[in-house]
Amino acid sequence: YDGHSDLHVGITNSKGVVYNYDQEGVHRAGSGWEQCISIPLVQPDMWELLQHWDNLLEEFSLEEAWLPHRYEEQQHNCFTFALAFVNRVRQGRGREPLSKAQFTESFLLPRTTEASRYLTLHQQLAHNDFYIVPLPEQEQ
Repeated sequence: YDGHSDLHVGITNSKGVVYNYDQEGVHRAGSGWEQCISIPLVQPDMWELLQHWDNLLEEFSLEEAWLPHRYEEQQHNCFTFALAFVNRVRQGRGREPLSKAQFTESFLLPRTTEASRYLTLHQQLAHNDFYIVPLPEQEQ
């Protein structure tokens, strides 16, 4: 990633299938997201939510709001899809919805900043003839 193009956003179900929205509607992708940044949205102790996550996501993805003709690149896109789902889940738990800015600051920026640092370091190492030697295995 070069930092100059838009990122594509999706939400995974419990089996790792990524639900994502674009001009063709909602897609369910079992592959093609191998180089993504994963951002956990649910705490491991939220069993009741985890039990219903897949059904909530599937039902949400079938709503009219996510039909192809509703897509609009700037205002109704993959980010809107992800944020709307997060807010639907929050609403069901009696919590206030997040604005785009709050969602970005709380969830996206910390992980993308971390990834950016890693990618910058990787690019510097790759372009400056560095060689990384694995540490010798310790005897047990």
